[in-house]
Amino acid sequence: MEDYLNIALIQADLVWENPEQNRLNFTKKIEPISKEVDLIVLPEMFTTGFTMHAGQVAETMTGKTVSWMKTMASKKNCAIMGSIVISESDNFYNRFLFVESSGVTSYYDKRHTFTLVGEHKIYTAGKEKNIIDYKGWKICPLICYDLRFPVWARNTEDYDVLIYVANWPKPRVSAWDALLKARAIENMSYCIGVNRVGVDGVHSEYSGHSGVYDVLGNEMTTFKPGEEHIELVSLEKRHIESYRNKLKFLNDRDVFTLN
Repeated sequence: MEDYLNIALIQADLVWENPEQNRLNFTKKIEPISKEVDLIVLPEMFTTGFTMHAGQVAETMTGKTVSWMKTMASKKNCAIMGSIVISESDNFYNRFLFVESSGVTSYYDKRHTFTLVGEHKIYTAGKEKNIIDYKGWKICPLICYDLRFPVWARNTEDYDVLIYVANWPKPRVSAWDALLKARAIENMSYCIGVNRVGVDGVHSEYSGHSGVYDVLGNEMTTFKPGEEHIELVSLEKRHIESYRNKLKFLNDRDVFTLN
């Protein structure tokens, strides 16, 4: 178990439906990171932007982006995570990949597909949370629209870090800010959100507002709205343990069954 988890959050613009160019752009952002980090977090659909043209851009779990993630994770001796469009068993998934330096790969498929733009018509919804045990930290990866559903995120597994990757549009970014903070407070965990910036191929604008919140809901980062930026943050296991032992709010959580 490590007492600290050092994370690099990359808030970036994305090239519409161009995996090769996005991989190149992220390579240029990742390679100069000089400080040793344990985890690098990229946005939702970081190779394409939030596209409904899954058939044009989908990859497999043995495709170029997964291979690139393994290469970059090995080079930087850390884990890399972010979501991409995956084709598997005649279905498309908005899949959050977690690739360790050893090449070991875990994933989570987005449960709450964004019906407002028809994501549910293109992508198959995931059915299970996946709590990843990494360096003694329990990490819960979720994706964008999942943020609006607190029951799905409820900390019944005693995870330490809740991570959302997103293409969350500028007109509703105040909800993004409020819900990230709420998820941290109610789950007594660190809550991380990594959102993109720029304008996509269907003219949706994104202002970022990526951030990290501690178990009391205090923001730990200084991202500037609308700008590409890499921020390094260190999470402390003692911070979680001390407040959970002192306040014990999670002991009073409801018991429920989720259908």
